Amino acid sequence: MSVIAVGPAVALAGAGYRRWATYRQAALAGVFVNTVFGVIKLSILLGIADSAGGTVAGYDAASLSTYAWVSQGLIAVVMIFAWTELADRVRTGDIAVDLARPVDLQLSWLAQDIGRAAWALLSRAVVPIVFGAIFFGFYWPTDPTAIILLPVSILLAVCVSFAGRFMVNLTAFWLTEIRGLVLLYVLVAGLLGGHLVPVQLFPDWLQAAAYATPFPAMVQFPINLMTGQATGLRALGEVAVQVAWAVGLLLLGRLVLSRATRKLVVQGG
Repeated sequence: MSVIAVGPAVALAGAGYRRWATYRQAALAGVFVNTVFGVIKLSILLGIADSAGGTVAGYDAASLSTYAWVSQGLIAVVMIFAWTELADRVRTGDIAVDLARPVDLQLSWLAQDIGRAAWALLSRAVVPIVFGAIFFGFYWPTDPTAIILLPVSILLAVCVSFAGRFMVNLTAFWLTEIRGLVLLYVLVAGLLGGHLVPVQLFPDWLQAAAYATPFPAMVQFPINLMTGQATGLRALGEVAVQVAWAVGLLLLGRLVLSRATRKLVVQGG
């Protein structure tokens, strides 16, 4: 497989952006749903903080609001929910066409996913975050390190998420039907990644288990930069962990892909 060049990668990212930008009604519906669930999530978290004396696990009302709205905004950006496009192409046999193209399969999908994430950031994340900041308050980061690293952290979160979803989809080479596995992956990623509740609210043993997985690198780490949970050296450390997970999972995905293509059986004719 050839390595994708910068020019084609940019073109594929642009194509991914334009493709998802056509679904404007879906984006509007997503913004509405994310906002409604943001209100529900924040109400529950504020109730927990009130019962704990006003702060919980280092979060006050403003930082809990920031957590709630940024976590809702990141849903579509890092694609928390199910994604089976690659697995569907394996099941139908269209993957054979993809493998015959003069671009690297993994990196071409990654470029498209970055374009998708850029559209999601503008269309699905900005409005709920602005709504939350206006009506519920917001913690704006002041640490220079956290501010500089925030866009890098979001990009790495997309890369880690893609790498995980890519490998789950590759199991279709052996299983063909992977809907159950995808559902399990989504549930575990949402819980351990800090999307449902902050990882800092977990019991110590569950925190340790969560931080031993790549899932916090998808959601919790970017939120930590926004809420002041990670500043200075800790911010650098968390972004370094994201880099390690992104590189490690992408390399592992290449290994799994090479094993899969050795025994490729085209399904569906």
